[in-house]
Amino acid sequence: MTFYGDDEQQAATLPDDGLVRRVKALACTAPLQALDVHKHKVEWADARGYQMAEIALHVIDQVTIAMDFDSGADPVSVVSQVARFAAVQQPQRHADEHLAVAEWVLHKLINVGTVDRGFSWTYGRIDDDGAYGRHEFDFKLIVERATEGKIRLRTTDEAINVLVGALDTDVESAQVAAEHKLRNLIERGRLDDAKVAAEQARHRTVQYGESLRQQLDATRRDVRTVDWEHEVPNLLNAALSHIENRYEMENQILSHITEKRDEADNSRHKQRAAELVFIVRDCISRHMQLQQRLQTAGDVFRSEQDRQEFSGPPQRAALDLFGQLLLPTLGLTVAEALPTLMDYFRAAVAPAIPDAVWMPSIVSRLLESGPQPEPYGAEVPDPELGSPTDVLVFTEEHQRMADGLLDIRDRPELLSLLLARARRSAGPEVARLVLHRVGHAFSPPVGDAVRTGAQRVLVAVRTGEELDDEDFGGDDLLLASLPVDRAHEPDGPRNSDRSLSSSRTPEQEYFA
Repeated sequence: MTFYGDDEQQAATLPDDGLVRRVKALACTAPLQALDVHKHKVEWADARGYQMAEIALHVIDQVTIAMDFDSGADPVSVVSQVARFAAVQQPQRHADEHLAVAEWVLHKLINVGTVDRGFSWTYGRIDDDGAYGRHEFDFKLIVERATEGKIRLRTTDEAINVLVGALDTDVESAQVAAEHKLRNLIERGRLDDAKVAAEQARHRTVQYGESLRQQLDATRRDVRTVDWEHEVPNLLNAALSHIENRYEMENQILSHITEKRDEADNSRHKQRAAELVFIVRDCISRHMQLQQRLQTAGDVFRSEQDRQEFSGPPQRAALDLFGQLLLPTLGLTVAEALPTLMDYFRAAVAPAIPDAVWMPSIVSRLLESGPQPEPYGAEVPDPELGSPTDVLVFTEEHQRMADGLLDIRDRPELLSLLLARARRSAGPEVARLVLHRVGHAFSPPVGDAVRTGAQRVLVAVRTGEELDDEDFGGDDLLLASLPVDRAHEPDGPRNSDRSLSSSRTPEQEYFA
C-alpha cells in the first residue's frame, strides 16, 4: 500500500492541463484504431489483410496536402490516391476492392451516418476546487464543405495533430522547431528523416492557414464573435512575422538541399533530395498564399462590418431542430408532444392559398366569358405530290416465257428440271417467276378457275425428294397442267372439290 504526504496529495488534486492534452491526443487516435477493430465486420470483402489505421493516416495526409486556403481536396482524387496505397498492402486483390476500401476508410473518418458527423470522447478533469468531473471532447477529423457547388474535403486541426503527433501545440513554435530540425537533418545528410520532418513542417503550415481561415469565416458569419481589436490584429502581426522568418529559412534550406542533390552520388539520396525540394517549394508557395490572405484580411473585416451593420436585425431567429426540438420532444409522452409538433408543422408548412379569397373575385370569374374559338382552323399545307414510278419486277416478256414453260400438257414435269430449263433458256428472272407461279399451284384455286372460265389449271404435288437447284431449296414438286371439266356445270354449283375431268389420263389419275 502506498501512502502520500500532504504535499503529494495536494499536488495530485491540482488541475493538470498536460494530462488533459494527452487524453485528447489519445482520443483523436481512437477512430483510427477502431478501423482495425471493426474491419472484420465488412461484408463486401475480406478486409482482415488491410492495415486500416495506416490507410486512414494516408487519407488524412492526402487531404491535408491537396487542400488550399479557399477550397479543399476532391473526394474522387483522394479515394483514387489512397486506393493505390491499399493496392500495395494487398496487390493480389481486385482494383474495385482497393477503391471500396479507400472509400470506406474515408467515410469512417468523416463519420458518415451520424447527425453532426463528428466524434465524442469522455475524459476526466480536476477543476480548481480539486473536484474530479467528466467532460465531453467533441472533435472531427475530416469535414465536408461545399465550394462552388462541389463537395470538397478539409482536415481539422485535430487531424493534422494526429498526423504530426501532438495536440494543442503552439503553431509558431512547432513550425520553428520543425524547420530547425529539418535543417539539422539535411546538414547531417539524413535525407530520409529530413523528408519526414519536411512533411511535418508542411502540415504545420497548412494548420496555420486553417486557423486564419476559421477566423475569417467567423467574421463573415458574425463580426461580433471575433475580437478584431486585440486578438486578430495580434494574430495577423504574428503571422506576417512568421511568414517573413519562414520564407528566409525555407529559401536557405532549399538552396542547401539543391546543393546536396547535385553533389550526391547515391541515386537514393538524389531521389530523396528531389522530394525534399518539391516539399519545401510547396511550403514556400503556401506561405505566399497565406501572405495574400493576410493582406486582404483587413478589407474583409471592414466590408463585413459595413454589410452586417447596415443589413438590419435578423428577421427570424435560428432554430436548432435537433437540439431544441427533436431531443426534448423524444422525452415527452405522445399526449404532451402532440401540441408541440402541431405548432411546429403549422409554422413550418407553407399555407395553401385558395384560388379565390374574396367575393368580388368569385363574381368576376363567374361572369368572365370563355376563350373565343378561332373562326378558321389551322392552315392546311398543300402536300407535294410526285408522279409514281412503278418498277416492274417481271416484264410482259417474262410473263409470256413463264406461261410457255408452265404449259405442261403432254406429261408431268419435275420442278427442278423446269427451273433448270427456265434458267438456261430464259434467264434467272424467268426462273424466279416460274417458282412463284408454282407456289400458287401447290394448292390451286380450282373454284376460282371454274368461275372465271379458265380452260386449264396448274397442279403441284410433293415427290418426297429435295429440290436439286443451285439457287432455291425445299421440296421438289411434280407439276401438271390439267383441263377443267365443265360437263356438269349447269346442273349444280361450281364446287372446288368437283372432279376436274370426267375422263382422266394416267397422269391425272396420279394427281387425283
